[in-house]
Amino acid sequence: QVQLVESGGGLVQPGGSLRLSCAASRIIFNTYTMGWYRQAPGNERELVAIATPGGTTNYADSVKGRFTISRDNAKNTVYLQMNSLKPEDTAMYYCTAKTVYMNYWGKGTLVTVSS
Repeated sequence: QVQLVESGGGLVQPGGSLRLSCAASRIIFNTYTMGWYRQAPGNERELVAIATPGGTTNYADSVKGRFTISRDNAKNTVYLQMNSLKPEDTAMYYCTAKTVYMNYWGKGTLVTVSS
């Protein structure tokens, strides 16, 4: 069974940094577009960043210049480096693995930005 396991969430002060990781198993990792979504309480789930198999990346406007997505195909892992965190970044962050035919989600890791 495909598994996406996120880690690295936690409580951080405004202006701080966190690095999220997502380890994938039982997929041909280098054929999937990997991504991060987030959902804050009372809000819809929104795209944060994606990284295609070829290495192209795309970001939500709200995180451009602060967040960086990267992938290590040898380790079947995708990362989200989050810098200059703001209280409005507080959300559950979900890892995704997508192709044209398949779409998998992790269970999420909670990020709380608060002083």
